Amino acid sequence: MWQELCDLISAQTGQAVSYRSHQSVSGGCIHEAQMLETDQETFFVKISDADHQSMLEAEANGLEALQNADKIRCPKVILNDVLGNRAVLVLEFIAMQSVPPGGMEKLGRQLAEQHQLTSNSFGWLDNNFIGSTPQPNTLKLKWIPFFRDKRLSYQIQLAEKNGLQISGKQKMLDNLEVYFDGYAPMPSLLHGDLWGGNIGFDEQGEPVTFDPACYYGDREADLAFTEMFGGFSSGFYTSYNEHFPLHEGYSTRKKLYNLYHELNHYNLFGGGYGRQAVATIDFLLRV
Repeated sequence: MWQELCDLISAQTGQAVSYRSHQSVSGGCIHEAQMLETDQETFFVKISDADHQSMLEAEANGLEALQNADKIRCPKVILNDVLGNRAVLVLEFIAMQSVPPGGMEKLGRQLAEQHQLTSNSFGWLDNNFIGSTPQPNTLKLKWIPFFRDKRLSYQIQLAEKNGLQISGKQKMLDNLEVYFDGYAPMPSLLHGDLWGGNIGFDEQGEPVTFDPACYYGDREADLAFTEMFGGFSSGFYTSYNEHFPLHEGYSTRKKLYNLYHELNHYNLFGGGYGRQAVATIDFLLRV
């Protein structure tokens, strides 16, 4: 496989690459992750079953969108193809370091700049994935119907099929407007899966993002997910607000946005995420 992959990379890039070695590396929560060393350069390779090719293709499309945005560094896409019964995504390999001084502040500024890149509609040209869960992205002109139908309702239906009892869901879905009083989101370019495991810093100290689930949506959805598992410094949020201040209602809406991820984590992993989602709905109904 590896020599065949090198041949494909050579054909794709127009530069001959010669296989030297490969080894497993971290970064493969869903797919297998390998570091491919050639005599010319090193590549990061994700490998999965051929029937998962659509997931890798969606990731490649998101990375290319972020690459074109040119606000936060992300790995360049080299190749996305199927070899026999294996789907492969070949990316630029970026060596990482621990968070450098001022790194989080720079990430906050760059994310604020990315969120100022907008579209005419909410959604994305293609459906993609959040983790391994399909993420429908049918374009809509208004944010609340998009978030209700393509995010919350979709995940709630999956969660109920998976056995979660969710009382009060319809009341919340029917009254989403109450959480947007005085606030009209614009369709910002979102990373879509922005938690601490999907950021890093290169050897020059530049922020790097990867594993996106891109779409155009309310920028607060990206910010909210950064808070769900932590890992982002106070300097990150201060810097973001200095360059693109958040609306005062964010403190409540972030609960609404992270409900989407709580439901998704229940659908992927089960356990306490279901209780967390139900408690969030209860909280939102009391606001």
